[in-house]
Amino acid sequence: MYIQSKQNNYYNSRENKAKKKKFQEKNGKDKKLTKNNETKNSIISMLTGNNDNIIEDSNIKDNFEESISELDRLIGLKEVKELVKDYTAYVRIQNLRRRYGLKNRKIVKHMVFKGNPGTGKTTVARILAKIFNNIGFLDKGHFIEVERADLVGEYIGHTAQQTKKKIKEALGGVLFIDEAYSLARGGERDFGKESIDALVKGMEDYKDNLIIILAGYSNEMDYFLETNPGLRSRIALHLDFPDYSVDELINIAKLMVEEREYILSEGGEKYLYRVIARLKATNTKNFGNARTVRNLIEKSIRNQARRIISKKIISRVDLITIKHHDIPSELKNQSVRIKNSNA
Repeated sequence: MYIQSKQNNYYNSRENKAKKKKFQEKNGKDKKLTKNNETKNSIISMLTGNNDNIIEDSNIKDNFEESISELDRLIGLKEVKELVKDYTAYVRIQNLRRRYGLKNRKIVKHMVFKGNPGTGKTTVARILAKIFNNIGFLDKGHFIEVERADLVGEYIGHTAQQTKKKIKEALGGVLFIDEAYSLARGGERDFGKESIDALVKGMEDYKDNLIIILAGYSNEMDYFLETNPGLRSRIALHLDFPDYSVDELINIAKLMVEEREYILSEGGEKYLYRVIARLKATNTKNFGNARTVRNLIEKSIRNQARRIISKKIISRVDLITIKHHDIPSELKNQSVRIKNSNA
């Protein structure tokens, strides 16, 4: 009896120890899991903050969507539009992260626009000034367009003054430098180098309230960016503006005509298509894209006026209709004659 009882106590003791050990292990795991969860929740809480204290993107103005719509209404430029929208969203999110106390990237807003004349570079730059004003990153949102002659002076020291003056005029908005590559064309002794140095300094000094956009032909702009080591590092966005297709150019022509309260006759539209297609195909170096189309439309309007002014009775339809006879078959520096017909 005693032996049996002792054996039972022995086994019970072993069983109890095993249970106790198992309980302690489980309890330890539970505590560790609880501690890990608490740590995890603490990190999440730190990152997310108090949901009752949401920080809104209060810098956005009411006409932000209007400026985006203006960008969307431009014909073509699909990739340019997407890049502008992507970067605008990125800038807004970095600002919100900063306000929440999260890590955020340094925002650089200066840009390079590369492409042939008449591809929409200036138009997009004007809209960008409005967009960045509407999201609170530019105080004024105005647009200043300059070229080499506006920046380069006639004697040593004059160029830096000229360039700084234009930079200060553009503060709170966009400084658009057309054919920017021309600043680097004169060699080491040219005053253009002095202007480039002043621009690089201005890019850094006023980066929070100024966007400088350097624009020009693609190859020339690539070379230009190599002339000063500080230039490329201060550029946030490189946008390539492709040439318009003939169909896009016709749509641009229609918009230009409508804005001036004219219409193209059926024969006029067909003839204009032929003229644009021929000019584009045979004058690849001198073809000015939308600029060429604008010149064609302006010349057509003048021709229409000469055609109808001698009529005894001029109707409203006469006043607004541009016919195939009115559309020039050639432009100065783009001489391509096309037989003028209704076909």
